[in-house]
Amino acid sequence: MARALWKGAISFGLVHIPVELISASLDHELDLSMLDRRDFAPIGYKRYNKQTGKEVEWDDIIKGYEYKTDEYVVLSDEDLRQANVKATQTIDIFTFVDAAEVPLTFYEHPYYLLPAKGGEKVYALLRETLRKANKVGIASVVMRTKQHLCALVCVEDAIVLNTLRYADEIRPTDDLDLPASTLKAAGISDKELKMALSLVEGMSEAWEPEQYHDSYREDVLALVKKKIKAKQTKTITPPAPEPEEEHGSNVIDLVALLQQSLGKKAPAAPARKRTASSPARKPAPARRKAA
Repeated sequence: MARALWKGAISFGLVHIPVELISASLDHELDLSMLDRRDFAPIGYKRYNKQTGKEVEWDDIIKGYEYKTDEYVVLSDEDLRQANVKATQTIDIFTFVDAAEVPLTFYEHPYYLLPAKGGEKVYALLRETLRKANKVGIASVVMRTKQHLCALVCVEDAIVLNTLRYADEIRPTDDLDLPASTLKAAGISDKELKMALSLVEGMSEAWEPEQYHDSYREDVLALVKKKIKAKQTKTITPPAPEPEEEHGSNVIDLVALLQQSLGKKAPAAPARKRTASSPARKPAPARRKAA
């Protein structure tokens, strides 16, 4: 069982739901160490006192706010909690909005909310209410000295707290060089759009997240095994030469590309992982040919 990162309660109206928070994501990033290229020794990082140069143990490290140059106000965990006890212990729901109204660019990091002892029934009530209404709860929560805007979303049998970016943290698109928003202004014909829709329809299938995995990570690990087997663990591979640019026409025959795509089979999905619990996939229904 994952360790709770935060304990408190969901609050909306007069409803109070004791909950615990655990991360809903797992990090499978390659764990690469920094090495000194001269002798391949690992590079270390030290927490040190900038005045004495001596290393500092974790137990001797406290937090402080620099209110002017080299002058600090010491803030203990209890100080940070007492600054606003309610904010640090409560997920306070402000409002409920349609799930489709929150753009994907606002979503940041998902956490599972678990009911604490005695909160199971009211947790289930909120979950089913979110599900039936197709709403998400917009709330705030304080974690690790930062107040987050967040959305409470029903995902299967869980309530997921997904931290959200604030509006001023989203880069506006006004200054981006994007194609025009109308088909005519973007130079797209009805025929091109119809063919693109046919291609998308032919490549569409049910969402099965289990079939996708990090093939690049697997390729890197395979390369590691290959270098070990070849006794090349200390060989530094030089950069490959940059490919020469093709000086051809930049004009794209979009219709020809779409016709070729429609004439081929849809690209295969990345290799999928099978588990004992993963059901065998049913064969896809026959797809209509484009007119």
